[in-house]
Amino acid sequence: MLDYSKEADRYDVSRGGEPRAAAAAAAVLGLVPPDAGTLLDVACGTGLVTRCLAARPGLRVTGVDAAHRMARLAAGRMPGAVVLGDSRQLPFPDRSFDAVSTVWLLHLLSGPEETSSVVAECARVLRPGGVYVTTVDKAASHDVRSDIDAVLAPRPVGPAVDRAEAVDAYAAEHALAPEGRASFRGHGQGRSPRSTVADLRRGWFTRIPPDGPLAARFEAGLADLPDQDLARPDPQFSVRAYRKRR
Repeated sequence: MLDYSKEADRYDVSRGGEPRAAAAAAAVLGLVPPDAGTLLDVACGTGLVTRCLAARPGLRVTGVDAAHRMARLAAGRMPGAVVLGDSRQLPFPDRSFDAVSTVWLLHLLSGPEETSSVVAECARVLRPGGVYVTTVDKAASHDVRSDIDAVLAPRPVGPAVDRAEAVDAYAAEHALAPEGRASFRGHGQGRSPRSTVADLRRGWFTRIPPDGPLAARFEAGLADLPDQDLARPDPQFSVRAYRKRR
């Protein structure tokens, strides 16, 4: 996994910046009941999405992140509203929030046990009737059926712990019932051949050692593609909501 404290300073500019953050927040807020008064944004990162969530009138938003540098940047955007904390053991009492969101978190977790524990924590801090909103299927969203995806198709991939069906199951374990779905465009996330080579070299594809022969083979395939700096279509990210039954 990337070191997100080290990644913090370039995180926003490399991932779509304000347009992507606004699109993500709009999708989340579309699934949050209009009468919700409090929302916890878990793994809030640099706070770019969190700040957009907080723009809804009457909604008090709190961010939490485990990476020191990420939390510091978020606190600069949301003074007094960001805390340092682990998503597996949230530093809040039971039933503290009307809504909880995890945007681009679950796909980073190590496996079903850890993912279920994070969903359990989100359920724990939700009030009965509250809503948990999360992104799902992140890796699959990046496959836009482009020529780049064709080159990368043979790469080794691990089991996706944020598969929608798996998240549905984790939610059910913790008294969270399906409530709704949405999607949003990942502005600025469309890959070009050259940017994909750069991602390979920096270890973005976690199962491909950057200095190994497999990375070299994919780099060669990407180098043969036309329009080396032309971004292919942006991904469409998926969001699901769940309501706490008790």
